[in-house]
Amino acid sequence: MKAKSLPQMTVQIGRLQLKNPVMTASGTFGYGQEYADYVDLNSLGAIVVKGLSLLPRPGNPPPRIMETAGGMLNAIGLQNIGVDTFIEEKLPYLRQHDVAVIANIYGESYAEYQKVAKKLSAAKGVHALEVNVSCPNVQKGGLAFGTDPKVAARVTRKVKQETDLPVIIKLTPNVTDIAAIAEAVEEAGADAVSLINTLTGMSVNLKDGTPHLKNITGGLSGPAIKPVALRMVWQVVKRVSIPVIGIGGILNAGDALEFLMVGAKAVQVGTANFINPRATTQILAGLQNYLQNNKINDINKVIGTFKEGGSSC
Repeated sequence: MKAKSLPQMTVQIGRLQLKNPVMTASGTFGYGQEYADYVDLNSLGAIVVKGLSLLPRPGNPPPRIMETAGGMLNAIGLQNIGVDTFIEEKLPYLRQHDVAVIANIYGESYAEYQKVAKKLSAAKGVHALEVNVSCPNVQKGGLAFGTDPKVAARVTRKVKQETDLPVIIKLTPNVTDIAAIAEAVEEAGADAVSLINTLTGMSVNLKDGTPHLKNITGGLSGPAIKPVALRMVWQVVKRVSIPVIGIGGILNAGDALEFLMVGAKAVQVGTANFINPRATTQILAGLQNYLQNNKINDINKVIGTFKEGGSSC
Protein backbone atom coordinates (compact mmCIF):
# COMPACT_ATOMS: atom_id res chain seq x y z
CA MET A 1 0.00 0.00 0.00
CA LYS A 2 1.42 3.35 -1.04
CA ALA A 3 2.20 5.67 1.90
CA LYS A 4 0.52 9.05 1.97
CA SER A 5 2.89 11.82 0.90
CA LEU A 6 3.19 14.69 3.31
CA PRO A 7 1.99 18.10 2.12
CA GLN A 8 4.52 20.74 1.11
CA MET A 9 5.01 23.18 4.01
CA THR A 10 7.79 25.44 2.73
CA VAL A 11 7.08 29.19 2.63
CA GLN A 12 9.09 32.12 1.36
CA ILE A 13 9.62 35.31 3.38
CA GLY A 14 11.44 37.47 0.87
CA ARG A 15 14.85 35.82 0.38
CA LEU A 16 14.37 33.70 3.49
CA GLN A 17 12.96 30.22 2.90
CA LEU A 18 11.32 28.54 5.90
CA LYS A 19 10.64 24.81 6.07
CA ASN A 20 7.17 25.62 7.40
CA PRO A 21 5.20 28.75 8.41
CA VAL A 22 5.34 28.20 12.20
CA MET A 23 7.66 30.62 13.98
CA THR A 24 8.09 31.60 17.61
CA ALA A 25 7.38 35.15 18.74
CA SER A 26 10.13 37.21 20.30
CA GLY A 27 10.11 37.37 24.08
CA THR A 28 8.08 34.19 24.52
CA PHE A 29 10.64 31.52 23.61
CA GLY A 30 13.76 32.82 25.31
CA TYR A 31 16.85 32.23 23.18
CA GLY A 32 15.58 28.83 22.03
CA GLN A 33 17.50 26.50 24.33
CA GLU A 34 15.00 27.09 27.15
CA TYR A 35 12.36 25.13 25.20
CA ALA A 36 14.59 22.36 23.85
CA ASP A 37 13.27 19.80 26.37
CA TYR A 38 9.74 20.30 25.04
CA VAL A 39 10.15 21.15 21.36
CA ASP A 40 12.30 19.70 18.58
CA LEU A 41 13.83 23.00 17.50
CA ASN A 42 14.67 21.51 14.11
CA SER A 43 10.97 21.09 13.36
CA LEU A 44 10.17 24.80 13.51
CA GLY A 45 10.06 27.22 10.61
CA ALA A 46 12.04 29.78 12.57
CA ILE A 47 13.04 30.79 16.08
CA VAL A 48 12.71 34.50 16.78
CA VAL A 49 14.86 35.16 19.83
CA LYS A 50 14.20 37.49 22.72
CA GLY A 51 14.74 41.13 21.76
CA LEU A 52 18.37 42.24 21.79
CA SER A 53 19.78 45.65 22.65
CA LEU A 54 23.29 47.04 22.34
CA LEU A 55 23.94 46.66 26.08
CA PRO A 56 22.34 44.29 28.62
CA ARG A 57 19.11 45.57 30.18
CA PRO A 58 17.65 44.59 33.57
CA GLY A 59 14.11 45.43 32.50
CA ASN A 60 11.40 46.95 34.66
CA PRO A 61 10.95 46.27 38.39
CA PRO A 62 8.26 43.78 39.42
CA PRO A 63 5.37 43.22 39.45
CA ARG A 64 5.59 43.15 35.66
CA ILE A 65 3.22 40.36 34.57
CA MET A 66 -0.54 40.27 35.11
CA GLU A 67 -3.02 37.65 33.91
CA THR A 68 -6.13 39.11 32.28
CA ALA A 69 -9.34 37.72 30.81
CA GLY A 70 -8.19 35.84 27.73
CA GLY A 71 -4.61 36.99 27.92
CA MET A 72 -1.86 38.69 29.89
CA LEU A 73 -0.29 42.08 30.44
CA ASN A 74 3.47 42.33 30.55
CA ALA A 75 5.83 45.18 31.31
CA ILE A 76 9.07 43.20 31.25
CA GLY A 77 10.87 46.24 29.89
CA LEU A 78 12.84 44.42 27.18
CA GLN A 79 15.14 42.67 29.67
CA ASN A 80 17.93 40.90 27.79
CA ILE A 81 21.58 39.87 27.94
CA GLY A 82 22.77 42.26 25.23
CA VAL A 83 23.85 41.52 21.68
CA ASP A 84 27.49 40.63 22.44
CA THR A 85 26.62 38.04 25.09
CA PHE A 86 23.97 36.58 22.78
CA ILE A 87 26.52 36.12 20.00
CA GLU A 88 29.11 34.62 22.34
CA GLU A 89 26.94 32.42 24.57
CA LYS A 90 23.59 31.70 22.89
CA LEU A 91 24.17 31.67 19.15
CA PRO A 92 26.63 28.72 19.17
CA TYR A 93 23.86 26.47 20.53
CA LEU A 94 21.38 27.63 17.90
CA ARG A 95 23.94 27.01 15.14
CA GLN A 96 23.81 23.30 16.00
CA HIS A 97 20.21 23.16 14.77
CA ASP A 98 18.63 23.12 11.33
CA VAL A 99 16.31 26.04 11.92
CA ALA A 100 16.21 29.65 10.75
CA VAL A 101 17.31 32.01 13.52
CA ILE A 102 15.81 35.48 13.47
CA ALA A 103 17.25 38.07 15.82
CA ASN A 104 14.77 40.61 17.16
CA ILE A 105 16.49 43.96 17.75
CA TYR A 106 15.63 47.31 19.25
CA GLY A 107 17.18 50.59 20.26
CA GLU A 108 16.41 53.99 21.71
CA SER A 109 18.15 55.81 18.86
CA TYR A 110 18.85 55.21 15.19
CA ALA A 111 22.50 54.64 16.00
CA GLU A 112 21.67 51.87 18.49
CA TYR A 113 19.56 50.03 15.93
CA GLN A 114 22.41 50.29 13.46
CA LYS A 115 25.08 49.05 15.85
CA VAL A 116 23.04 46.01 16.92
CA ALA A 117 22.20 45.19 13.31
CA LYS A 118 25.85 45.44 12.27
CA LYS A 119 27.04 43.12 15.04
CA LEU A 120 24.42 40.47 14.28
CA SER A 121 25.03 40.66 10.55
CA ALA A 122 28.67 39.77 11.09
CA ALA A 123 27.76 36.76 13.27
CA LYS A 124 27.46 33.33 11.71
CA GLY A 125 24.09 31.67 12.20
CA VAL A 126 21.66 34.61 12.05
CA HIS A 127 19.31 34.33 9.08
CA ALA A 128 17.24 37.52 9.38
CA LEU A 129 16.61 40.54 11.58
CA GLU A 130 13.25 41.48 13.04
CA VAL A 131 13.18 45.15 14.02
CA ASN A 132 10.99 46.13 16.97
CA VAL A 133 9.80 49.68 16.30
CA SER A 134 7.55 49.79 19.38
CA CYS A 135 10.45 51.18 21.41
CA PRO A 136 10.58 54.77 22.71
CA ASN A 137 12.59 57.15 20.55
CA VAL A 138 14.55 59.22 23.06
CA GLN A 139 15.41 61.71 20.31
CA LYS A 140 11.71 62.41 19.77
CA GLY A 141 10.50 62.78 23.34
CA GLY A 142 9.85 59.09 23.95
CA LEU A 143 7.26 58.43 21.23
CA ALA A 144 7.57 54.93 19.76
CA PHE A 145 9.53 54.71 16.48
CA GLY A 146 6.68 52.75 14.92
CA THR A 147 3.93 55.33 15.43
CA ASP A 148 5.16 57.73 12.75
CA PRO A 149 5.49 56.48 9.14
CA LYS A 150 8.50 58.73 8.42
CA VAL A 151 10.34 57.68 11.58
CA ALA A 152 9.59 53.97 11.01
CA ALA A 153 10.85 54.32 7.45
CA ARG A 154 14.04 55.98 8.64
CA VAL A 155 14.73 53.14 11.11
CA THR A 156 14.22 50.69 8.26
CA ARG A 157 16.67 52.51 5.99
CA LYS A 158 19.26 52.83 8.78
CA VAL A 159 19.11 49.10 9.56
CA LYS A 160 19.22 48.15 5.87
CA GLN A 161 22.45 50.17 5.51
CA GLU A 162 24.14 47.86 8.03
CA THR A 163 23.02 44.42 6.86
CA ASP A 164 22.64 42.08 3.93
CA LEU A 165 20.21 39.94 5.93
CA PRO A 166 16.45 40.07 5.27
CA VAL A 167 14.87 42.77 7.43
CA ILE A 168 11.44 42.25 8.96
CA ILE A 169 9.78 45.25 10.63
CA LYS A 170 7.57 44.33 13.60
CA LEU A 171 4.69 46.78 13.67
CA THR A 172 2.95 48.27 16.67
CA PRO A 173 -0.87 48.16 16.72
CA ASN A 174 -1.06 51.32 18.82
CA VAL A 175 -1.61 53.57 15.80
CA THR A 176 -4.54 54.93 13.80
CA ASP A 177 -3.57 53.30 10.48
CA ILE A 178 -1.15 50.38 10.74
CA ALA A 179 -1.24 49.83 6.97
CA ALA A 180 0.21 53.31 6.42
CA ILE A 181 3.20 52.37 8.59
CA ALA A 182 3.56 49.12 6.63
CA GLU A 183 3.57 51.02 3.34
CA ALA A 184 6.21 53.40 4.64
CA VAL A 185 8.61 50.66 5.72
CA GLU A 186 8.04 48.75 2.48
CA GLU A 187 9.00 51.89 0.54
CA ALA A 188 12.11 52.17 2.75
CA GLY A 189 13.25 48.66 1.79
CA ALA A 190 11.75 46.29 4.37
CA ASP A 191 11.75 42.69 3.15
CA ALA A 192 8.70 41.77 5.25
CA VAL A 193 6.54 43.00 8.12
CA SER A 194 5.31 41.13 11.20
CA LEU A 195 2.26 42.17 13.18
CA ILE A 196 0.96 42.78 15.67
CA ASN A 197 3.07 43.64 18.66
CA THR A 198 1.18 43.96 21.95
CA LEU A 199 -1.70 46.38 22.57
CA THR A 200 -1.15 48.87 25.38
CA GLY A 201 -3.30 48.12 28.42
CA MET A 202 -3.48 48.38 32.20
CA SER A 203 -5.12 46.82 35.25
CA VAL A 204 -6.14 48.27 38.64
CA ASN A 205 -5.89 46.54 42.02
CA LEU A 206 -9.28 47.17 43.65
CA LYS A 207 -7.92 46.52 47.15
CA ASP A 208 -5.89 49.70 47.27
CA GLY A 209 -6.52 51.46 43.96
CA THR A 210 -2.96 50.93 42.70
CA PRO A 211 -1.86 49.54 39.33
CA HIS A 212 -1.18 45.81 39.18
CA LEU A 213 1.95 46.56 37.14
CA LYS A 214 4.74 48.65 38.62
CA ASN A 215 5.08 50.31 35.21
CA ILE A 216 1.29 51.06 35.29
CA THR A 217 0.78 50.11 31.63
CA GLY A 218 1.89 46.99 29.81
CA GLY A 219 1.47 45.05 26.61
CA LEU A 220 -1.68 42.97 26.21
CA SER A 221 -1.22 39.64 24.42
CA GLY A 222 -2.99 36.30 24.15
CA PRO A 223 -6.30 35.10 22.65
CA ALA A 224 -8.09 38.34 23.58
CA ILE A 225 -6.20 40.26 20.89
CA LYS A 226 -6.60 37.77 18.04
CA PRO A 227 -9.59 39.46 16.34
CA VAL A 228 -7.74 42.80 16.35
CA ALA A 229 -4.53 41.20 15.07
CA LEU A 230 -6.37 39.31 12.34
CA ARG A 231 -8.10 42.48 11.15
CA MET A 232 -4.83 44.39 11.04
CA VAL A 233 -3.03 41.63 9.13
CA TRP A 234 -5.88 41.55 6.59
CA GLN A 235 -5.64 45.33 6.16
CA VAL A 236 -1.87 45.31 5.74
CA VAL A 237 -1.88 42.40 3.27
CA LYS A 238 -4.12 44.44 0.99
CA ARG A 239 -1.79 47.46 1.08
CA VAL A 240 1.71 45.99 0.68
CA SER A 241 3.38 43.57 -1.71
CA ILE A 242 6.03 42.29 0.73
CA PRO A 243 5.33 39.20 2.88
CA VAL A 244 3.30 39.65 6.06
CA ILE A 245 3.82 37.52 9.18
CA GLY A 246 0.79 37.23 11.46
CA ILE A 247 1.05 37.45 15.26
CA GLY A 248 -1.54 37.71 17.99
CA GLY A 249 -3.43 35.20 20.10
CA ILE A 250 -2.58 32.09 18.09
CA LEU A 251 -3.25 29.06 20.30
CA ASN A 252 -3.98 26.29 17.80
CA ALA A 253 -3.89 25.33 14.13
CA GLY A 254 -7.31 26.86 13.52
CA ASP A 255 -6.05 30.24 14.70
CA ALA A 256 -2.98 29.94 12.48
CA LEU A 257 -5.12 29.03 9.47
CA GLU A 258 -7.20 32.18 9.87
CA PHE A 259 -4.07 34.32 9.58
CA LEU A 260 -2.83 32.33 6.59
CA MET A 261 -6.20 32.59 4.86
CA VAL A 262 -6.26 36.39 5.13
CA GLY A 263 -2.84 36.45 3.49
CA ALA A 264 -0.11 36.01 6.11
CA LYS A 265 2.80 33.97 4.71
CA ALA A 266 3.73 32.69 8.17
CA VAL A 267 2.66 33.03 11.80
CA GLN A 268 4.39 33.59 15.11
CA VAL A 269 3.28 31.80 18.27
CA GLY A 270 3.76 33.84 21.43
CA THR A 271 1.74 33.74 24.65
CA ALA A 272 0.62 30.18 23.85
CA ASN A 273 4.18 29.04 24.65
CA PHE A 274 3.64 30.03 28.29
CA ILE A 275 0.41 28.03 28.49
CA ASN A 276 1.65 25.02 26.54
CA PRO A 277 5.39 24.77 25.80
CA ARG A 278 4.63 22.35 22.94
CA ALA A 279 2.17 24.72 21.26
CA THR A 280 4.35 25.37 18.19
CA THR A 281 4.79 21.73 17.22
CA GLN A 282 1.13 20.96 17.91
CA ILE A 283 0.09 23.84 15.66
CA LEU A 284 2.41 22.55 12.94
CA ALA A 285 0.92 19.05 13.22
CA GLY A 286 -2.57 20.56 13.09
CA LEU A 287 -1.75 22.44 9.90
CA GLN A 288 -0.43 19.27 8.29
CA ASN A 289 -3.57 17.37 9.32
CA TYR A 290 -5.79 20.09 7.88
CA LEU A 291 -4.01 19.90 4.53
CA GLN A 292 -4.19 16.11 4.41
CA ASN A 293 -7.83 15.99 5.45
CA ASN A 294 -8.72 18.52 2.77
CA LYS A 295 -6.49 16.93 0.11
CA ILE A 296 -4.35 20.07 -0.21
CA ASN A 297 -0.76 19.30 -1.16
CA ASP A 298 0.84 22.69 -0.44
CA ILE A 299 0.36 25.15 2.44
CA ASN A 300 0.74 28.01 -0.05
CA LYS A 301 -2.59 26.99 -1.58
CA VAL A 302 -4.27 28.05 1.67
CA ILE A 303 -2.55 31.44 1.92
CA GLY A 304 -4.76 34.30 0.75
CA THR A 305 -7.91 32.22 0.19
CA PHE A 306 -10.10 34.46 2.36
CA LYS A 307 -13.35 35.41 0.58
CA GLU A 308 -14.42 38.92 1.48
CA GLY A 309 -17.97 38.33 0.26
CA GLY A 310 -18.69 36.13 3.26
CA SER A 311 -20.36 32.75 3.50
CA SER A 312 -23.06 31.76 1.03
CA CYS A 313 -24.77 29.58 3.65
